[in-house]
Amino acid sequence: MSLNLAHIIEQVGKDKGIDKHVLIEVVEMAMLKAAEKRFGANKAIEAHYNEELGEIEIFLFKTVVEELADQDHEITLDDATQLDSEVILGDSIGVKLNASELGRIDAQIAKQIIIQKVREAERNIVFKEYSAKKGEIITGIVHRFERGDIVVDLGRAEAVLPRKEQVRREGYKQGERIRGLVLEVKGDAKGPQVIMSRTHPDFVMKLFQMEVPEVYESIVEIKGAAREPGDRTKLAVVSHNTDVDPVGACVGVKGSRVQAVVQELKGEKIDIIHWSDDPYIFVKNTLSPAVCSRASINDKDHSMEVIVPDDQLSLAIGKKGQNVRLAAKLTGWKIDIRTESDSKGGKETLTPEESLKKEMAAANAREALEKAEADAASKAEGIEEVEGGGDDTPPAEGGE
Repeated sequence: MSLNLAHIIEQVGKDKGIDKHVLIEVVEMAMLKAAEKRFGANKAIEAHYNEELGEIEIFLFKTVVEELADQDHEITLDDATQLDSEVILGDSIGVKLNASELGRIDAQIAKQIIIQKVREAERNIVFKEYSAKKGEIITGIVHRFERGDIVVDLGRAEAVLPRKEQVRREGYKQGERIRGLVLEVKGDAKGPQVIMSRTHPDFVMKLFQMEVPEVYESIVEIKGAAREPGDRTKLAVVSHNTDVDPVGACVGVKGSRVQAVVQELKGEKIDIIHWSDDPYIFVKNTLSPAVCSRASINDKDHSMEVIVPDDQLSLAIGKKGQNVRLAAKLTGWKIDIRTESDSKGGKETLTPEESLKKEMAAANAREALEKAEADAASKAEGIEEVEGGGDDTPPAEGGE
């Protein structure tokens, strides 16, 4: 092994991405343990890598004395001067041991130590590499499925996409390419465990950073994102250059940039809005496409009462309250919506949930009325047919 040690260290370092000096320390430690096993752990033994010779040299250090009392720890001055002519009494001198005296068992011990330490060094490197990528997007291949979690092959490591970090409407097959945000990196005996996420709002923000040069170069800043994974995301952007429209930059020519993000998100809808340091303007923008008439702000409760035209209530609330819910998440304000008629009548303020219930009740009432009118029309047609059908026309049967 010693004849090719320099080449082995160089090759392993390239293959595993481990620093040469780390590998040398590992080999020195392994040879030291093997030597202590062979010659005795109570002796002052050291192992050093000789770069010129490309081999590990093992030394037994002894104290130079006039009269020998302990052969394992002492050496006479006459014997010491043969190794070093300048040695004096009391010095510690290293006597080189013959590494070939290490037996098969000793060599096996050294091999096991080297393998173990190389694996530890490799795990530490991978851990540091992915820890530095926390909050960034990584790409891997779907390797297998474990109890609803997706195990992703990253090449040098494995990542886990937990079920709670998966978008419910998305599905993946083994061998398929997948991207996700590095949420956390955990140290493990088997190696570092990378936790990925596709539901985190930062995932959308990082996708725009990759697709939009202005965002990457910090000309356009993404101030925040509110997301209901798989359905809709609201993104607030601002430009630090008056000549650059932040929304236009993120949308791209003919929507090319935003569509690239939508495609990665499997069709999730994205609203890109202008950020403002004025709370009302910001809330007004986030409630788009609804038109807001005015608002009153309560700084103490950090709440805002927004007045909208009667025909804009359903737009402001959104499907199942999604629009106002995302607006509240993005702005950080508690938003209460009232219509113009409610405001003039002095009625009680409607929360998004109350407004949603009101809209659903109204929709149900309209549906019931339409059904009743349709049934009545159907009965009327049946009566006309009986009256005009003559003797051959069978009598109409009773309906609902």
